[in-house]
Amino acid sequence: MRITLAEDSTLLREGLVRLLADEGHQVVAAVGTADDLVEAVDREPPDVVVTDVRMPPTHTDDGLRAALEIRRRRPDVGVLVLSQYVEKRYASRLLADRPEGVGYLLKDRVAQVDDFLDALDRVAAGSTALDPEVVRQVVAGSDRTDPLTRLTPRERDVLHHMAQGHTNAAIAERLHVSLSAVEKHVNAIFDKLDLSYAVGYSRRVLAILRYLGT
Repeated sequence: MRITLAEDSTLLREGLVRLLADEGHQVVAAVGTADDLVEAVDREPPDVVVTDVRMPPTHTDDGLRAALEIRRRRPDVGVLVLSQYVEKRYASRLLADRPEGVGYLLKDRVAQVDDFLDALDRVAAGSTALDPEVVRQVVAGSDRTDPLTRLTPRERDVLHHMAQGHTNAAIAERLHVSLSAVEKHVNAIFDKLDLSYAVGYSRRVLAILRYLGT
């Protein structure tokens, strides 16, 4: 796929360029600031953008704001955001309106090459890729008044993988259960979280995104 990369650390940026090239991807631009990222995408739109959250000029959420602007201008471009820490408000802002074709990963996940490349593939395919640690913290942080507490342990396991963007078939393989069992768990999750009548693919991530900002 064609990728535009934004990372202000020269060492990490060059390492990612080499990794992606070795996997057969084409890095059409590799830049160090949020402003350069937006310009690069306007100049030569890629299939996917990979960007850090904290970038120049302010080193706060410049990369995230650039990602949101790219999503607004070019909804067909996938966006995978990298963050040093779990910051649920950033994931919520990125995924709130249209969760398809977006991802939020911790930078440590890049070192786990297979996980990073899998997330990149899912984003490029129009799916969602949430870092497992983001999902874990959200689910673990639910209190007794939270609808998430209605879920059984197995339903939580299914939700954990579902919120990362995995298909039912992939979840069945990971949990070593049948596809029909996963489908039953998914339907139960939608029922318990009052999402049964929500339409479209977004039901699969609304189950977790609803709580990202709480």
